[in-house]
Amino acid sequence: MSVGAFLITFREALEAAIIVAIIIAYLRRTNRANQIKDVWIGTALSVGFSLLLGIGILKFYGGLAEKELFEGIASYLAVIVLTSMIYWMATKGKDIRAEIESKVSKSIAPLALIGFTFIVVFREGLETVLFLTPFMTRDLTGTLIGLGAGLAGALVLAYLIYGVGMRIDLRRFFYFSSILLVFVAAGLAGYGTHELIEWAEEEGYSLGVFATQAYDLGIPSDSIWHHKGAIGSIFAVLFGYSVSMEWGRVIVQFGYLIVALYLVLRAYGKGPALNREKKAAESAA
Repeated sequence: MSVGAFLITFREALEAAIIVAIIIAYLRRTNRANQIKDVWIGTALSVGFSLLLGIGILKFYGGLAEKELFEGIASYLAVIVLTSMIYWMATKGKDIRAEIESKVSKSIAPLALIGFTFIVVFREGLETVLFLTPFMTRDLTGTLIGLGAGLAGALVLAYLIYGVGMRIDLRRFFYFSSILLVFVAAGLAGYGTHELIEWAEEEGYSLGVFATQAYDLGIPSDSIWHHKGAIGSIFAVLFGYSVSMEWGRVIVQFGYLIVALYLVLRAYGKGPALNREKKAAESAA
């Protein structure tokens, strides 16, 4: 199973489930329970379109001759979208309920509610497809297993929160999952850079120092600690681990990691734990 695919799908599916739950709760609270079926129609359509998009991307990839170029671009695109999603949730996530309820209050007609639900859920589906594309090109079976496990886990957690009433600090959850996703995104940025370097070399382009080897751990390919081995592959997905890297990959991967971590930590106010300590100090004063 692809751990990265599981983590990304779990996070995205949970966001979609939270959005749907907010819409349904608002409809019930405003005596519009008869329109809940429209929410499920919009959700089903968005899931169907997301699946078709994923199948289309895989078919397109299968017919390509320059797969390194596609994988490099797909990885970079996934990093851009993943970063924007993480930062948006960090800065705007706390206002998501008010924003959704405001839009639903204006979506009176059935088609309007179906359309709104489709758009907000399909956005999560589109992001998931874009994020998983680099993983699917490397390990389709593992990615599909991670996708299924992520969906199942997100639906179970959403049910426990909104169906059973289990209390969970969602902001804390998104804080720590965002940090982990930054490492995943950094690994994708590094992998995309590696693929683009390979493509450039095959095309005869000279990248100089950018394409020279920065380090080589000397770990054999049949070792469990190799980035394609049983244990190394998990670290490769979660933290961008590789037994060897070019200077270009090192610069892009770790440069992104430093900048993205700083932005996420700043956006969340240096984390839930530090916020509690700050509030405790202020109340004590």
